Amino acid sequence: MAEPFAPLLTLLQLMRRARDAASLENLGFVMVNESLQLLPYRQASLWQEAGLGSPLARVAAVSGLPQPNATAPYTQWLERLFRTIPKLDGADGIWEITAKDLPEAMAAEWADWFPPHAVWLPLQYGDTRQGALLLATEQPLAQHEIAFAGELAHAYAHALALFAPRRRWFARIRSPKRLAGIAAGLLLIACLPVRLSVQAPAEVTPRDAFLVRAPLDGVVDRVLVKPNQIVQAGTPLFGLDVTALQARNAVARKAYDAAREEYRQSAQQAVTDDKSKLQMAQRRGELEEKTIDLDYSTEQLGRVQVKAERGGVAVFADANDWQGKTVVTGERVMTLADPARIELRIDLPVGNSIEVEPGAQVIFHPNADALSSYPAHVSLLAYQAEPARDGVLAYRITADFEKDTHPPRIGLMGTAKLSGARVPLIYHILRRPITGLRQWLGW
Repeated sequence: MAEPFAPLLTLLQLMRRARDAASLENLGFVMVNESLQLLPYRQASLWQEAGLGSPLARVAAVSGLPQPNATAPYTQWLERLFRTIPKLDGADGIWEITAKDLPEAMAAEWADWFPPHAVWLPLQYGDTRQGALLLATEQPLAQHEIAFAGELAHAYAHALALFAPRRRWFARIRSPKRLAGIAAGLLLIACLPVRLSVQAPAEVTPRDAFLVRAPLDGVVDRVLVKPNQIVQAGTPLFGLDVTALQARNAVARKAYDAAREEYRQSAQQAVTDDKSKLQMAQRRGELEEKTIDLDYSTEQLGRVQVKAERGGVAVFADANDWQGKTVVTGERVMTLADPARIELRIDLPVGNSIEVEPGAQVIFHPNADALSSYPAHVSLLAYQAEPARDGVLAYRITADFEKDTHPPRIGLMGTAKLSGARVPLIYHILRRPITGLRQWLGW
C-alpha cells in the first residue's frame, strides 16, 4: 500500500534534508547526490549566482565529487554551459535540453561530457534567481518526474535563500515606482502644517510686588522672617545694626543739652546786659541746629527695624545671605508678593527667537515636577533684547496663567514652550540650520 506514495515520501524527505542543511556545502551535496533517490539521472551539477557564498558565480557542486575542481576541463565546460543556457529561449522555467538546443561550439562537446538528455531546473525564489540545477539523464523524464523536479527545485531555492546575504533596506526600495512613492510621501509629510514653537527658560514671578528696601545705610543685623513666609501688614521683616546710630544719637543729645544750657544762660544775662541779647540770638540758632540733628538721629534710630507695609509672601533666597551684609539706602532686600497674583517671566534667546504675538499660547513645564504643565498666554513682549541671568542676550516676555488652573508657586523655574504661526514641517525642522547657514554665508 505504501509503494504508490514512495516518491512523495522521498520528496518530503529531500525537502526536509535541504531545510536542515547546516551550510552551503551540505546543501549542494544533497542537491546533486541525494536527489537521485527521486529522479533518475546520471550526473548532476549545481550553479550558484554571485553573492551566494562567493563574490563570483560558480559551479558549486558536482555529483560524485566532494568538491569540484575549478581547473578541471569538465568543470570549465560546465561553467561555460551554465553561462550559455540562461541566454537561450526556454531557460526561464524547467527545460528538457539536448545538444541541439545549444550553439554549435557547445553542442560539439556535449557528447564528451553528458548523456543525450538533460533537465534545466532554475532555482528561483521570489524575484531572485539563486542559481540552477542541471540533471543529465539517459532518457527524457516522465511527466510526473518533471512535476517532482519542479517541486524539488522550489524547495532547494528556498533553502538557498536562507544562506543569501540580507538585502539592505535601500536595496529593497531601488525600484523607480517605490522610490517615487517614498518621495511623494516624504514631500507630503514635509508640507504638513505644524505650529512653530520654541523653548526658553522661564520663572514664576509675582505681579505688582512691593519692594522692601533698606531705609538707610548700615549693616543688616537680623532677618526676622523666613523665605516664602506669609506676613501681615506691620510684621517686622529685618533690622539694621543700631550700634553706630545709638552712638551718633547719644552725641547729638549731648550737643543738644549743651546748646540748650548755653541758650538758657544767655537768656538770663540778657535781662540786665544788652550785649548778652546778641549772644542769646546766636545761642538760639545753635540750639535749633542741635535740635534738628537730634531729631534726625532719633528718626533714623526708629527706622532701623523695617516692617511690612502690606500683607503678602516674603520673597527672598536665604536669610544668611543678608545677615551681616552692608546695605545702602534704597537697596532691595526682599519683596512682598501676593501668591494669587503671579505671572511667568520668559527669557527668549535672540538666536532662537520667533514671531510671538500677544495672546500666543505658552505651556510652562517646571523643573521640579516633570509631569506637570501650566497653560498661559503672552501678555507683554519686550521689543529690545537685554542680557538675561546667564548673560545671553534675550527678549523679555511676560505671560499670564489661565484663570481656571491652580497657580504654581512663586520662584518656580522651568522651561516655557512658546507657539507661533503655522509653518510647513520641513521649515520647522530646518529653521535653525537655515538661520546658521545664512549667518555663515552673510545672505
